[in-house]
Amino acid sequence: MRHQKHRHLLGVKREHRSAIMVATASALFSHRRIETTLARAKALRPFAEQLITLAKKAAQTEDGASKLHFRRLAAARLRNPGALQTLFDERASEFLNRAGGYTRIYKLVNRGTDAAPMALIELVPANDEGYKKSKRGKGAGKGKAKGGKKTAKGETPAAEPAATAPTTTAEPKT
Repeated sequence: MRHQKHRHLLGVKREHRSAIMVATASALFSHRRIETTLARAKALRPFAEQLITLAKKAAQTEDGASKLHFRRLAAARLRNPGALQTLFDERASEFLNRAGGYTRIYKLVNRGTDAAPMALIELVPANDEGYKKSKRGKGAGKGKAKGGKKTAKGETPAAEPAATAPTTTAEPKT
């Protein structure tokens, strides 16, 4: 049975999809942010984050054999020596204190030629806190009572008349 086998297929065969992921991940690690289609960005996110996790594990370990092992595991998936060196030597140290969520996707306007939804995927800076939830109490945000403001005697004030704009009369054209 093929249960839970449907991933980001991108409309291409497995080998082509693998080549797309390698190329876009290499560009992402080299340039920190790339613009691509939304489907490719969503497919790239787990691929890139797994590679970053391997680089992070290699940076955290002291054993030389383990470092080499993690580097070779990443090299088997990335297959680009320049991007691999950038990832392991420069980018891995940035993510040591981050527990996950190494990439962020922003949706952009659709591409003009074929109306494909576009996205910007970037590596999240190490000191980025992300979005914070608002600190609202239980009663905050429920609005006011139906009566509105009350006067000292408990009565609702009368509505103030709205200011009317002066009307102008149209002069006949001569």
